Amino acid sequence: MSTAGNQVMAGCVVLITADRRSAELAAALTRRGASVRHAPAISMMPNADDEPLLSGTRALIDDPPDVVVVTTGIGFRGWIEAADAAGLADQLLEVLGSARIVARGPKARGAIQAAGLQADWVAESELSAEIADVLLSEGVAGLRIAVQHHGAGADGLDEVFESAGAEVESLIVYRWGPPPDPEALQLSVRQVAAGELDAVVFTSAPGAEAWLAAAEQAGCLEGVLNQFSSGTIAAAVGPVTAGPLGRRGVTPVVPERGRLGALVRTLVDHYEQAQTLALDTVAGKLQVRRQMAVLDGRILPVSPSGVAVLRLLMATPGEVVPRSAVLKALPGDSKDPHTAEVAIARLREATGQRSLIKTVVRRGYRLQLRTD
Repeated sequence: MSTAGNQVMAGCVVLITADRRSAELAAALTRRGASVRHAPAISMMPNADDEPLLSGTRALIDDPPDVVVVTTGIGFRGWIEAADAAGLADQLLEVLGSARIVARGPKARGAIQAAGLQADWVAESELSAEIADVLLSEGVAGLRIAVQHHGAGADGLDEVFESAGAEVESLIVYRWGPPPDPEALQLSVRQVAAGELDAVVFTSAPGAEAWLAAAEQAGCLEGVLNQFSSGTIAAAVGPVTAGPLGRRGVTPVVPERGRLGALVRTLVDHYEQAQTLALDTVAGKLQVRRQMAVLDGRILPVSPSGVAVLRLLMATPGEVVPRSAVLKALPGDSKDPHTAEVAIARLREATGQRSLIKTVVRRGYRLQLRTD
């Protein structure tokens, strides 16, 4: 397998924590060479038959709002679909068309346009706080405001507008439910804490919060946070999704635009940069992932202990690593130099390049760089 072109993520093991559109995301990452694991932290439960949603919709039809705040694209589409199933879609669209529509980000705007409507203003930051700042600065006293919320429920907008004198109608179109496979979720947090994964992908703030809560429940949150600070990549689709991670000191990679395609591109860019930093050896470019190694675009059949030794040799490129250090990187507590020799021999066999690792008599081993 070649890491050239779209295979730049060869050897990377990526965890997807989302349920919705996970197959699409997995396919995009797999095309780039990644190996994907899937452990949704939450499930999405549509409210198409939820009486509070339909009751709120009827209330808006009977008493039209001045302002409608749309916080999520999928939520807005689900709202229209639920109204359509109840025979209320035409009336709802007429009411929405007469109101000022405010969208939280481009995905919400796209859903509004798909319904044949236009957003009057878009919070490009995708933050509810930006919506609150703008509307409060204009004044909301005496206005009737409808707020379509995401699955986690209210995000503070209702309270802020009500305290400023507005009448608020809150609509929750879908809710977050329990993880579809709790055992897979628990396994995923333990694997990250053990350093077995290269990247973890988050596509919603509630999902990120639930995944981190699962790590805490499993007693391995500290290990997870340590891995995020020492090589495992956290990737969030947007700044809202990044929030729960940031509050725990994790700085995820975030695309400029909140789209799955942009998220994949951001991860690819990260690994393309890592590829340029790979060691240029006599056998080609050498990279070590969390659990495997890639040499000249080929995933090497190297054991975990072999990966540890390669990582040790790469830490001081071109310099001699003593046998004692190699023995320390291997499982067990052997002090027999022959154990180190066997490990190096197996590495050479796995790489198919005997010249890659040079034995320095009575001293140890070193990687042969192209500049040697």
